[in-house]
Amino acid sequence: MSAFDDIRDYVALPRLLSLKLSPDGSRLISTVQTLNPDGKSYGTALWAIPVDGEPYRLTRSAKGETAAVFTGAGDVLFTSARPDTTVKDATDEVPALWLLDRAGGEARQIAARPGGIGTVRVAGDVVVFASDVLDGDEATEEERRKARKDAGISAILHEGYPVRYWDHDLGPARTRLFTGRLGADRLEDVRDLIPDAGEALRDVTFELTPDGTTVIATWRRFLSGGDSRTDLVAIDVATGQRRTLLTDVAHDFGGPLAVSPDGTRVACARERITSKDVPARVELWIADLATGEGRGYADDLFPMDVEWAPDSSAVHLVADYQGRRPVFRVPLEGEHTRLTGDDAAYLGLNASADGAFLYVMRSNIALAPAPARIDVATGELDDLPSPAPRPEVPGTLTEISATADDGTTVRGWLVLPEGASADSPAPFLLWIHGGPLGSWNDWQWRWQSWIMAQRGYAVLMPDPCMSTGYGQEMIDRGWGAWGPRTQADLDAIVDVALARDDIDHERVAAMGGSFGGYMANWLAGHTDRYQAIVTHASLWNLDQFAGTTDSSVFWQREFGGPGSERYEQLSPHVALDKITTPMLVIHGDKDYRVPIGEALRLWWDLQRNDVESKFLYFPDENHWILKPGNVVAWYETVLAFLAKHVLGEEWKRPDSVA
Repeated sequence: MSAFDDIRDYVALPRLLSLKLSPDGSRLISTVQTLNPDGKSYGTALWAIPVDGEPYRLTRSAKGETAAVFTGAGDVLFTSARPDTTVKDATDEVPALWLLDRAGGEARQIAARPGGIGTVRVAGDVVVFASDVLDGDEATEEERRKARKDAGISAILHEGYPVRYWDHDLGPARTRLFTGRLGADRLEDVRDLIPDAGEALRDVTFELTPDGTTVIATWRRFLSGGDSRTDLVAIDVATGQRRTLLTDVAHDFGGPLAVSPDGTRVACARERITSKDVPARVELWIADLATGEGRGYADDLFPMDVEWAPDSSAVHLVADYQGRRPVFRVPLEGEHTRLTGDDAAYLGLNASADGAFLYVMRSNIALAPAPARIDVATGELDDLPSPAPRPEVPGTLTEISATADDGTTVRGWLVLPEGASADSPAPFLLWIHGGPLGSWNDWQWRWQSWIMAQRGYAVLMPDPCMSTGYGQEMIDRGWGAWGPRTQADLDAIVDVALARDDIDHERVAAMGGSFGGYMANWLAGHTDRYQAIVTHASLWNLDQFAGTTDSSVFWQREFGGPGSERYEQLSPHVALDKITTPMLVIHGDKDYRVPIGEALRLWWDLQRNDVESKFLYFPDENHWILKPGNVVAWYETVLAFLAKHVLGEEWKRPDSVA
């Protein structure tokens, strides 16, 4: 029996989330997510994965554990909101910092903050962590937080932009970086590195130099008109003195971020500031920590993870490439080379101390993430035992490509259900990825094509224009031409898929989320090819969206300010009167990237135009649908909608939404 037979079995599958290698190279630590006993939420725990043995569980608490890192001695630091008697008068359950001795035993809490503890980095006995802090006297912060809660105050007074991010409100606390030293029982001499940082450390990415003397961190500079730039700064741990390391009026600098083992260089991502005529571009940037002088490497590869070779002579990089996410070796001198040659997508790079191996998380469309070891000299790959065993998928994965009307090759993955043949062709589902900068290349817990395949659908997952991994020109050709250029690419590869004798060209549907939802809406108004369209977290009225999303400035760089002609040219709502295809609209109320107003406007427009449609609304979800019960409701409703309009079955309202 497949884990994809019952969606409840699928949501209960354990999930490998991270991977860290111990300093002695003997074991990995992973955060594993599992369904809690109540079946209504997920929890996390830390697992050890010996490089030559079987995984075993390290932690067990109701609150779960995250953000695990190793100390130089091999102890494990992690964050958890588990209770502790040393914390008095806590007003909220927030993560504290815990230490688990390398020899095992019970973890002990070594630091806590009223605003919780987030990302943690360690070098020697120096620890740096992020925490949110209220303005005012630090000594009274916990008291002030409690007073605010007791008074029922949730108001936040903003004096700048932004005010929200993805799924959470910003403020009233601001992110700070704290440092301390590992003592016998506690983190000692804890202090705020830069108390006057203001909003500059919002969403900070940071690393410590190997000697523990310097923090390399992103630093946001706020400009007029709601705009901002992100620099990279070096902060002296002893004094808190800050100097700007990387700044450029035409670029942002940020993660992934890694400091070379010899402490002389930093590798990061340099992202071009876009405009109506300047498309997005991200490159690996390596700079000297003393002078800030640097340059780009590995042209056309968007860095997603980086790890230095132990001798500091090269960087290992993962980046989307032709529907995969290989590992590349990027030397400081010479050309980059591809280290892995399979169809996998890699993340979580960890180099062994001798440089002989890389330990990674490996997945693809048909492989759930699991740990693996790569021989750096040969590229030979070994899968390691995983605390989250991979489920067997119900079908086959194949690659297809097409030539678009402008001569560009468009490729994608085709998931075929078991039994699909010329005698029994499978109904077809086009699934459009989000982004638009992105690629279908790894395992998707949320956009799970194998659930559809288990129910007989062939699922096409294409990479049209603006997909990453196909060179800068692939992005350029779709910039400022979202709808028409993307549709032309999709049409070309859908034609190829539907020409197969194992796919039914008469039973056809399309769906997508975020940018994929935008394209689902666009297709609804520009073609009658599809019998049903599912649109999730979708953009509908672009002029409305541009001023209500959590990051209006980034949107308006490409599309222009209010009144720009691109809103009228590219907004799906302009073609409302052409929509006749039945539509399922899905949206979460807490989505700040694509606000709920987009779905409400789309739903009203469909209703007043008498388009056959349904609206699946999640009051407690955000851009993604994450709660186990809601995931079940999402899939069951989508499948019921497709069954009616594609398979011709009678509509049956799912029990999960009844």
